[in-house]
Amino acid sequence: MRTRMLGGSGIEVSEIGLGCMGMSFLYEGGKGDDDESIAAIHRAVEIGVTLFDTADIYGPHTNEVLVGRALRELRDDVIIATKCGIVHSPDLKHGRNGSPDYVRASCDASLERLGIDVIDLYQLHRVDPNVPVEETWGAFVGLLEAGKVRAIGISEATLEEIQRCHAISPVATVQSEFSLWTREWADDVLPWCRENNVGFLPYSPLGRGFLTGAITSVEMGADDYRATMPRFAPEAKAQNQTIVDRVREIAAAHDATPAQVALAWILTQGEQVVPIPGTRRRVRVEENMAAADLVLSADEVLTLTSLPAPVGTRY
Repeated sequence: MRTRMLGGSGIEVSEIGLGCMGMSFLYEGGKGDDDESIAAIHRAVEIGVTLFDTADIYGPHTNEVLVGRALRELRDDVIIATKCGIVHSPDLKHGRNGSPDYVRASCDASLERLGIDVIDLYQLHRVDPNVPVEETWGAFVGLLEAGKVRAIGISEATLEEIQRCHAISPVATVQSEFSLWTREWADDVLPWCRENNVGFLPYSPLGRGFLTGAITSVEMGADDYRATMPRFAPEAKAQNQTIVDRVREIAAAHDATPAQVALAWILTQGEQVVPIPGTRRRVRVEENMAAADLVLSADEVLTLTSLPAPVGTRY
């Protein structure tokens, strides 16, 4: 697989990474099979994936343990990214904590759960509105200087917040939801990342599974977090199906899948963009990573970029 750089960090990764959240958190009640997930991670490594993304909130905590266990014998061949800053709540109304002490303690805990000596990419999962982002970022810089992390990034932050951090110490990456049906960052954050050599990591690049075409009229279980999202309400799903239908048409012209088209479109958004689709199934790992070999025409890229916005908000 071809590679891309994580901004100005000097860290090189596969142009498509693997998001590990769904292996043990939120989707389908977070009831993943660890052996199946580890097999998927190992298959990803076999076909050239080097970037694996997790977070302490996933599980909570169990996803980091899983990723660490899966990659323990492959440590020299992979880049491990994790995050802190979201505090778990049983009702899923998670809080935020960006205090420097919390950041430092979280990093130490993640290192232990992952079973590694240094985190390749450590990210602020969400900005804490009660703590100046400069204070939080200062703690991240301290971890960088202490050698506990190799690069630092931020997730779901506004452009202003990103710039405030970048003024203190370079932001290596920005992670945000980005796909054919979530493009809020395309007008400000993404162009800024291009101009400032900052990596951009789209999570949920397949629209939380919707852009695969596999989610139609099937009802989700009450324990699946997506069931609470406006875009997955029955009426919204029906209207949003037109987006998938157009993606499917382009996929058919390439003997590809809708998921591969959705990922191939993201790869056209700039060399600093590294999507991290998630799955716990080997067959989906193979399908998603094959998107790196799909070449869309300029007209197809324009058609996809011009697709209408989805019905329903993200949350």
